[in-house]
Amino acid sequence: MDGTALSEGEARTLWQAFSAYMEEHRGDLGGFAKSQGFVSAHPRSERGRAVLVLSKTAPQEEYGAVAKPVDAGGGKGRRRR
Repeated sequence: MDGTALSEGEARTLWQAFSAYMEEHRGDLGGFAKSQGFVSAHPRSERGRAVLVLSKTAPQEEYGAVAKPVDAGGGKGRRRR
């Protein structure tokens, strides 16, 4: 929350609330944030772990697919003709 990590127990409880809310209100990150007293909620992946970043100041971003990383191999893959 605003840069402060929760204990594992608090984090699990919050994830459960987030999951339940999102099942009922698909894509409504701002609504979840507001229900918990925050301005925004941003699900992220950090080092292969799911993280939910809540903030009282950061604006809400749209919920969407995470962009795939750009190929660092110089584009030497197979091309369709």
